[in-house]
Amino acid sequence: MFDKLGLAGIAGVLCCLVGIGVITSVAPVVAGGLALVLVGLVLVARGLLSGVLSAFGMDGLF
Repeated sequence: MFDKLGLAGIAGVLCCLVGIGVITSVAPVVAGGLALVLVGLVLVARGLLSGVLSAFGMDGLF
């Protein structure tokens, strides 16, 4: 999985995790909400990407 992300993707994931960790130390409920929002955005992006790929006939890659 990490080879598909690349260096920038790994850095982005680490920044998100560190940011949620910092928020968790101050307000755990807010951090939980932000984590759910981030997971939702990832799922929406995956859905959009698979829709676009299937439109080009490349479905089944995800």
